[in-house]
Amino acid sequence: MQPEATHLGKKSSYPQQYDPSVLVAVPRKLNRKHLGLTDSDLPFSGVDVWHAYEFSFLSKNGLPVVGILKLVYPATSDFLVESKSLKLYLNSFNMERFGETPEKGIAEIVEIIKTDLSKLLRCDVQATVFDHISMTNATGFEEYTIIEDTLAAENMTCNKYTENPELLDETGLPGELKWGTHLLRSNCKITHQPDWGSAYVYMKGDNLPTAQSFLKYIVSLRNKNHFHEEICETIFKRLSDRFQPSQLLVTCLYTRRGGIDICPVRISHKLDLPVGLCSPNILTKPTFRR
Repeated sequence: MQPEATHLGKKSSYPQQYDPSVLVAVPRKLNRKHLGLTDSDLPFSGVDVWHAYEFSFLSKNGLPVVGILKLVYPATSDFLVESKSLKLYLNSFNMERFGETPEKGIAEIVEIIKTDLSKLLRCDVQATVFDHISMTNATGFEEYTIIEDTLAAENMTCNKYTENPELLDETGLPGELKWGTHLLRSNCKITHQPDWGSAYVYMKGDNLPTAQSFLKYIVSLRNKNHFHEEICETIFKRLSDRFQPSQLLVTCLYTRRGGIDICPVRISHKLDLPVGLCSPNILTKPTFRR
């Protein structure tokens, strides 16, 4: 059985007590083979950013404590955490008691989560819990142009819904672009349930894609059955292979499901990560699809 199928597609009872045994690690290499990617020679770096909006536990006096948990860990780790297993794990804290005060309880749980996930994924996992007044306004993508708002998309014909990099056309022109689209949809690798989101791309190089062909390519992912992280890496690999840009960033901000969203970020080695999204200590305002 594939490790990612341990919980996905099956009925699961939520743990009533803290239970790290429900966590499932999935080797990244399993989902990179079809792209010809090897862990020893990745064309990108980056992180996976997770937001858990239903994080809660009880303080020692039984008062519920709620917050938003943000997790950040490197895309170069050997493993990723399977999403449903993380949901079950976080729910195992719901009826447990930690800390004489909410602040002490949060500090205690954050250390437990960091320890458990770092051990599971064999990398440094960063975690922060935010309260209802912690959110900042900036998302980091305010300067990106939403392509479907500028192309008269209602007059554009789309008829390819299986991932097809041949849809990408070249302009032959140098420059840089900052594009976003809210038309991203792919499907869970195991359950085939739809996953909705937004994609943001920064590219600099000697040969840029046309906006219309890029949007058609994103639409072609609509029936792709893969995890969020793999979709982001697929977009990165296709753009990198076709246009060979000097700088490339691909971010996929997926809509939360089951109270958790996954936001993978992949960058070429000459770029820095988007600070707001990728910092574990900053909680940014959700974008349209999140």
